[in-house]
Amino acid sequence: QEMLDADRQELVAFLSQGSEYAPSSGEVTGILKQLGGEMSAHLSEITATEEEAVKNHEAMISAKTKEVESLTATVETKTQQIGELGMSIVQMKADLSDTQATLLEDKKYLADLEQSCATKTSEWEERSKTRAEELVALADTIKILNDDDALDLFKS
Repeated sequence: QEMLDADRQELVAFLSQGSEYAPSSGEVTGILKQLGGEMSAHLSEITATEEEAVKNHEAMISAKTKEVESLTATVETKTQQIGELGMSIVQMKADLSDTQATLLEDKKYLADLEQSCATKTSEWEERSKTRAEELVALADTIKILNDDDALDLFKS
């Protein structure tokens, strides 16, 4: 195979450069090692931060769970109190209704009693007046009977 002179010269120039080439892979390896160390340190930091965040999150979840349990118990207690108070209110309304009915009956009884007392007082005054008149009449009768004229009348 025949090569053109220009190609041959390029090949020779390329091969002759290869002997002058000094590899710098040690420098690249150093840079890569440095980057690996920095990345490892950064990974450790991030992992520690993430673990701390997970612990904080778990603690917060635990605290919130306890808070929810406590508030649920409070809600249940308040609901029970509301039910009991509702029943008390219903009972008190029934008692109020009964008391109002009793009050009406008592007022009616009082009015009847006052009328009855007024009637009895009137009757008593009438009887007292009649009795006083009877006593006066008896006293007059006794006086007349004890009189000397009445004695002469009975003797004859």
